[in-house]
Amino acid sequence: MRIAGRNSLILVLVSLLIIACNGGEMEQQKIESNALKNVQPLLWENLSQKKIYFGHQSVGDNIVDGINDLIKENPQIKLNIVEINGIKDFSIGTFAHSKIGKNRDPASKFDAFEKLLGQIGGNIDIAFVKCCYVDIGAKADIEQIFDVYKKKMAQIKKKYPEIILVHFTVPLETSRIPFEFWLKIFKSAGWPYRTKMIRNIKKIWRYGANIKRNELSDLIKMEYGGKEPVFDIAEIESTYPDGSREAFTKKGNTYYSLLSEYTYDGGHLNEMGRKKVAEKLLIFLANHG
Repeated sequence: MRIAGRNSLILVLVSLLIIACNGGEMEQQKIESNALKNVQPLLWENLSQKKIYFGHQSVGDNIVDGINDLIKENPQIKLNIVEINGIKDFSIGTFAHSKIGKNRDPASKFDAFEKLLGQIGGNIDIAFVKCCYVDIGAKADIEQIFDVYKKKMAQIKKKYPEIILVHFTVPLETSRIPFEFWLKIFKSAGWPYRTKMIRNIKKIWRYGANIKRNELSDLIKMEYGGKEPVFDIAEIESTYPDGSREAFTKKGNTYYSLLSEYTYDGGHLNEMGRKKVAEKLLIFLANHG
């Protein structure tokens, strides 16, 4: 019986590995897009005269890496990417960024953003701060988080009305189980441990947290959409090349998740994911600068 049980488990694991690999073809593809080349030269020229600041943590690093990738491939985009620490005099054509606040504490990021703009705010054209997916868990009080964010943005807008504030939606995690997780099971020592991992597999599904992230993103879009610039990173992360989206439903509601093809760990962006988000962000800034 034990041998039969193990054989059955092997068949289940192999089947799931095949399912998990279905998106493999997409992951092998490079982003082939003429979107950046289709932007009017005048818009790139205008963006090259701007001073931009981006406050973030690790997913923001992924995005900045993607921007650097694309600038190397697209010489028409003339931005100087600079990581700053504290006060700095900005020259035109600067895309400045830095890590701010603490992960899992979104209010600390909003506070740090306000504080930093208090130092450099008079010398910036465009500014934005982005939450990380880890900031919004399954038990997050999104109404409270959004209230803090809204008040901070209003204070900044009042003090620096000339700054274009860009509002980001919340990055997502995958809801499907990453291929790397199955590899971890196969590499695990002992069938009792493997069986335990499979039985508890629902614990790694990010349904609850992604629901909260979707809900907070909806609040941001409802508040600022059509009034101030909103960069919908959640939509980009969840959209396939054919326009369909990675989604799940709960209690009749639809929620979106990060494409497994865009990540190496279920949350951070791989080369494909970071370039896709960076491409969309650069075009967004060119059109809103």
